[in-house]
Amino acid sequence: MTHPRGSASKTAALSAALSGAVDLSALKARAEAPQKQPPAPPRPPSADGDVPGGPAAEGAVIDVTEASFQTDVVERSLQQLVVVDLWAEWCGPCKQLSPVLERLAAESGGAWVLAKVDVDANPRIAQLFGAQSIPTVIAIGGGQPVDAFSGALPEPEIRKWLGSLLDALRDKLPGIKAAEENGGGVEVPEDTRFTEAEDAFERGDLAAAQAAYERILDVEPANEEAKTALAQVKFTARAEAAGPDAIAKADADPADLDAQLAAADLEVAGQQPEAGFSRLIAAVRRTAGDERNKVREHLVALFELFDPADERVMKARRDLASALY
Repeated sequence: MTHPRGSASKTAALSAALSGAVDLSALKARAEAPQKQPPAPPRPPSADGDVPGGPAAEGAVIDVTEASFQTDVVERSLQQLVVVDLWAEWCGPCKQLSPVLERLAAESGGAWVLAKVDVDANPRIAQLFGAQSIPTVIAIGGGQPVDAFSGALPEPEIRKWLGSLLDALRDKLPGIKAAEENGGGVEVPEDTRFTEAEDAFERGDLAAAQAAYERILDVEPANEEAKTALAQVKFTARAEAAGPDAIAKADADPADLDAQLAAADLEVAGQQPEAGFSRLIAAVRRTAGDERNKVREHLVALFELFDPADERVMKARRDLASALY
């Protein structure tokens, strides 16, 4: 069975633009302390699991200004992960996201710290990161941005994001390892919605798997992982319904569009994507109007099962453009 391409982060462009490309030294503290001391780590949870000081434990969440940015963010990030939250009082999504980040920071036991920046009061920080909208969240490690996202993501996605960052930076930032040894960190819970869908797929209940992914998208229309998985499920269902003689039927009657579509699905499922692509491109050349559009949409859906950089897909896209125009 053809495997779908990996789901792209909706903020991949933002992350790529920030990672290693922003000079944080451009924003210096306005007033240097006579004897600068390293920032104190956040206070870990108490022995009974409660977080001292309430949901935002002392030190786990800090308000950062342009004057304190160098010390509270850049220098602190040499020891532990610093997550910068660019927010504003008037921002509705910020009011959804910030409490989640604050709670997770308090639970981390010092593995990372949340640095909150009011962009209205500190516009130069937002300008430094080139933030086009808020909320924007930037992870800082070792004095440089390492990843970012924008918008109010669901908590499970934020947990996964933090978990991957902590894993990647564990050997570089001593504060992460020390916090984890003391029971801190970020636990990434299993998303039972995806587990339900994946279990249904594995046992061959494609209808149940499709319904499960559609329920996720009803709540989170922009969930790329669910979109990609749903496309794979639908493709698998079509390929199974095509039947082993679909290719022979299509070859016998090139004018039968449904037969051409079914044969192309079977060829792609049989690890012969070039054959399936070529079949549908030939059908595009022979058709017009609604029939041509039907074939084109089916072909584009097959493209979506692959990495966009796949040479076979890139060639087929060029051939499709030639057939259309």
